[in-house]
Amino acid sequence: MWSTEPHLIDTGNNVYITDGVVSIGHDGGTLTLRRDVLDLQITTLISVGNNVYTGLRAMILAGIRIGNRVIIGAGSIVTKDIPDNPVVAGVPARFIKTVDQYLRDLLPKSLRLGHLPAREKEQALRKLFGSPSQGGEPVGQR
Repeated sequence: MWSTEPHLIDTGNNVYITDGVVSIGHDGGTLTLRRDVLDLQITTLISVGNNVYTGLRAMILAGIRIGNRVIIGAGSIVTKDIPDNPVVAGVPARFIKTVDQYLRDLLPKSLRLGHLPAREKEQALRKLFGSPSQGGEPVGQR
């Protein structure tokens, strides 16, 4: 969901926004106060840098600036600006580790299949984990 003002969301290059991510570019609470101030409107830019991954169902609030090389965990609510190079997660989103630390932690676990075309990757994964439709073992059973 790109808010009611999608033109006020600025994204850099190599930005991944997964399913269910919500960007809120305004303060909807102002609607209840328009009886007092007819023209009350709080709408702000959301800025997303380069090389950013936003996990499933994360929420980015109005006025947030997200730096470069950032990973936002699934279900996180981003309530404050994020500088360059962290992994953040939680409600509200908090620093977990640097992207460099995240990469170091992932390398020993990597299946080294990320470069393959989809069909080849599927075949390699079936070879590694079996296929439920062919009686293969569930992923966690190996």
